[in-house]
Amino acid sequence: MSDSNELVGRYLAIWNERDATARRAAIAGVWTETGSYTDPLASVRGHENLDAVVGAAQAQFPGLVFEPLGDVDAHHDLARFGWRLVPAAGGESLVEGFDVAVLAEDGRIQSVYGFLDKVPAA
Repeated sequence: MSDSNELVGRYLAIWNERDATARRAAIAGVWTETGSYTDPLASVRGHENLDAVVGAAQAQFPGLVFEPLGDVDAHHDLARFGWRLVPAAGGESLVEGFDVAVLAEDGRIQSVYGFLDKVPAA
């Protein structure tokens, strides 16, 4: 479980990393080369496309950061965890959701499937 907690921490740190060079290096360390990410708004594969999705989320929500919400639940090659998007200075979450990560044999992420539980009103 501690390995899953550490991996999820590194995964969420990618979503908060504003330096593009550091973010791309972190993606390479956390994701397999053919890793995929799918949520209601995006479906991408590969490091370059993962970086583009993270960059787009940062542009859409400036001043907000991702943080864990609850504990990581893991078994076999799966990890399920909640997250929320909050103002960097603190405050109420704007978006909340949970992700399910499928891990590769080398311990990196092969796929993430994201679900949104709380979204801003239209």
